[in-house]
Amino acid sequence: MNSAQGAYSSDISVMRLLWSQLRPHQWTKNLLIFAALLFTFEQINVHNVLITIAGYILYCLVSSCVYILNDFIDRETDRNHPIKRYRPMASGKLNPGLALTFGVLLLIGSLVTAAAMRPLFGLLLFFYFLMNLFYSLWLKHIVIIDIMIIAAGFVLRAIGGAIMIEVSFTPWFLLCTLLLSLFLAIGKRRHELLLLEQDKDTHREVLKHYSLALLDQMNGIVTTATIMSYSLFTFTSGRTIHLMWTIPFVIFGIFRYLYLIHIEKKGGAPDRVLFEDKPILFTVLLYGASVVTIVSVFE
Repeated sequence: MNSAQGAYSSDISVMRLLWSQLRPHQWTKNLLIFAALLFTFEQINVHNVLITIAGYILYCLVSSCVYILNDFIDRETDRNHPIKRYRPMASGKLNPGLALTFGVLLLIGSLVTAAAMRPLFGLLLFFYFLMNLFYSLWLKHIVIIDIMIIAAGFVLRAIGGAIMIEVSFTPWFLLCTLLLSLFLAIGKRRHELLLLEQDKDTHREVLKHYSLALLDQMNGIVTTATIMSYSLFTFTSGRTIHLMWTIPFVIFGIFRYLYLIHIEKKGGAPDRVLFEDKPILFTVLLYGASVVTIVSVFE
């Protein structure tokens, strides 16, 4: 292999590492931006679909900048984690300085594009990144606050979808999103605690403030509140009352996830669970189809 071929191969390797560093497998979390479009089915048109897709892409890029920042800050402690030690920076395969520079350029480009499309959406993305910056530097070490910040990120995704298509959102919708996000965040912390129970102080400092009993009690409260809030949302959101027929899908999805957390010992990566667990994936698809059908037929 000559020097030109070697340099080309090296460039390809770096590009692959940078792509991996973006964590595209976690972009499923940003699908929540389509929720506003789903619940305003009558306003679906080519323009709203395209601008929501653009918003989704921008959210994915900014969230990837957050992942770069997190991995840059946590690269030393990630080396003690049985899974995270294989990440590009933690493994030593990707130069941290190069990754951080790439992240800064990507962030600036994404924020400028978002502001040009929807100034308020650009501001929301900037706030999302700023919130995660404080999370990475400080807030992730504060018990309970760390979970609430994770949940707040999902709420901002839902708000972002509404901003992109310029529709209003109800408090019930945001409350349901917040509670469901708390449910997933608590499950994630529980999985981390189980995984690192023997040496939980070496990776995530905040884990020493949690116990399985505390997290299980918190999950019980959030689960109950989620089901009640969603049920009230279907009756009081101003949409058709027939949305009540989607309540069983929500209950089954939550119960199934609790089964995966307690019996299968999963929950560390909700984005993977969505695609790997067929009952949950099937339930989500049925739920989405039901909402579209109900809104289109009864409104």
